[in-house]
Order: sequence, then structure tokens, then C-alpha cells
Amino acid sequence: MLLSSALVVSKIIIAITIGNVWLFRVNKPTPWRGGDAKSMKEEFETYGLSKPIMYLVGTIKIALAIVLVISIWVTDLSTPTAGAMGIFMLGAIAMHFKVADPKIRSFPALILLLLCIGIVVGEVLLEDF
Repeated sequence: MLLSSALVVSKIIIAITIGNVWLFRVNKPTPWRGGDAKSMKEEFETYGLSKPIMYLVGTIKIALAIVLVISIWVTDLSTPTAGAMGIFMLGAIAMHFKVADPKIRSFPALILLLLCIGIVVGEVLLEDF
């Protein structure tokens, strides 16, 4: 019971965080942006990535966040969705390292990566019981 509750909370935290970043804070500065970027567009430019790539990444992350919420009820979606989101978080961390950001800027992506790993491991553990 506690494990399944932790999985639900993790999914909601990831979904809210991704929604906040990509829907509400996309054109606002945050202390977590790469380089000196003041918006998501500037951040992707800092990483050497194009605007179409930014839209593609954002669309995929929002879709994955939505599917993570759906996976609260359709649990077969949990592992692949959390795994895919985790890969995106690894990519975010790699981009921060690429531009030599202070390591603290990778902290939100690291937390989300750990939550994704927790979901995958938790789902495997639940299958065994």
C-alpha cells in the first residue's frame, strides 16, 4: 500500500513539474536554466539545439507527463513512460554538463530522474508481490 502510494505521488510530482516548466514557465527565467538563458528558447540555443527540437522535446515531455498520470490507473504504462521520461532527464543533465553549468542547475532533472527510477523499480517490486 505504501509503495503504490509513493508511486502515485511520484507520478503526480513529475507531471506537475513538467507541466509547470513547459506550460507556465517556458518564457520565464528560473535559477535552473542553462547558461544565462531567460527562457526555454534561449536555453535550447545555449545547448546548441534548434527551436523545432525545443518544441519536439516539450511536446514529448508533456505527453509523457500526461501518460504518467494515466498510468496511475493503467499501470502497464508506468514502466515504459517513466523509463522514457528518465531518458529525457538524463539528456537534460547532459546538456547542463555540456555547457559547464554549475552542478546545482542539474538538480531538478536529477530529482525527476530519481523519481523515474523509483517508479520503474517500484513497479517491478509490485509485480513480484
